Amino acid sequence: MDNRCGWIALAGESAPHPRLSGQHACDWLIIGGGITGLAAAHTLAARFPGQRIVVLDRQRVAQGASARNSGFAVSHELPSPNELLGNPGFAGFAVASRIGVAAAQEVRQRIGELGIACEYDDAGYHFAVHRPAHLQQADAVIHTLEAVGANARYLEGEALQQRLGSSFYTRAIHCAGGNALLQPAKYVRGLADSLPKAVEVYEHSAVLSLRRAGRGWQAQTEAGVINAPQVLACVGAFLPRVGVHHSGTFALELSASITRPLTEARWQSQFGERTWGVLSTLPGGATLRLLPGRRLLIRNTVEYRQRDLNGTQLQARRQQHLQGLEKRFPGLAATDLEYTWTGHLSGTRSGEPCFARIDEGLHAVAGCNGSGVARGTLWGRLLVDMASTSTSALLTDVLGQAQPGYLPPRPFFDIGASLRMAWEVRRARRER
Repeated sequence: MDNRCGWIALAGESAPHPRLSGQHACDWLIIGGGITGLAAAHTLAARFPGQRIVVLDRQRVAQGASARNSGFAVSHELPSPNELLGNPGFAGFAVASRIGVAAAQEVRQRIGELGIACEYDDAGYHFAVHRPAHLQQADAVIHTLEAVGANARYLEGEALQQRLGSSFYTRAIHCAGGNALLQPAKYVRGLADSLPKAVEVYEHSAVLSLRRAGRGWQAQTEAGVINAPQVLACVGAFLPRVGVHHSGTFALELSASITRPLTEARWQSQFGERTWGVLSTLPGGATLRLLPGRRLLIRNTVEYRQRDLNGTQLQARRQQHLQGLEKRFPGLAATDLEYTWTGHLSGTRSGEPCFARIDEGLHAVAGCNGSGVARGTLWGRLLVDMASTSTSALLTDVLGQAQPGYLPPRPFFDIGASLRMAWEVRRARRER
């Protein structure tokens, strides 16, 4: 299998950028051309006109994890039992919700100001389950979501079946008021294509080393060297590649498939003209979307791995995707799947990000924990705020929660993480 991302294929590719070669100097160096790095570049260009801003990407900009996720712009998370209204964890949930609402607003603002056409839909999405036991205390969950500004309502039975076109799901909470869906490759490509001329982008320019050089930093690539007093590292869980080894983040590997366009007859009889998204209440469950263009997307694998999936392994995941779709929509066949690909999620043990000043002039952020579309957009701006010593209540909130948690040394962490993810997948087997 060719591991071709369906989102990128449907969005089309931007014009290529050159590799970095020779000696360079700039005012701001951004490592990583995903959502966070590109949002930071836009912020810097607006805030510091006349300064030289450079973005380096290991492969192509706008084609990494930022384009390969499921396209959920998360404003309101599902609260855990300890975070329900009246419980000790609610205060932290309220802060996280403030951050989420601001992040979703940041996405809407970027889309509006830059004119990005990315199939943005702010009608919300569903937290849905097959087993009723996987969505308990629904009334308390709804009251908690409403307390932090969400619009939430409970669905079950025929109303839910008609909404999703499937009898697989037994109960759900539809959550709007900030939660949105979009085409992630079109969104991040829009951020890249609309960069001001002051921003220089270099692709296929992996940073082989990042070291102190005088009062600034020197990044070396295979063919070039660049010096900068300020560096923003926006590479998700791959911070060790630029010398940041204790961020508390790690990479999870996920895979997804998008179908070919369904027949018009099936589309109209089963789905009508609506589109929607479904998130599982369990980490190991399935993510599902009904897309514009009469297509379905499913993501029902998540793994901690030391090596990327090869073609044979990806084919096996594709079969899991098909089985998940068949449970929900009987009659779909292998020939209905058009694209299958992998992507990485930047995770932390606590569920909170690494957002930190690593050293003088070096700042980094990682650990989106599945909410990178919205929070990644916001982080780009706030990382610039922190690096330029600006302050705000929102930055204070983010820094207050940025405690990713301790990771044991390898190989102990590798063993523990593999076992934990296998347990999460097994626990959610009926939701896959």
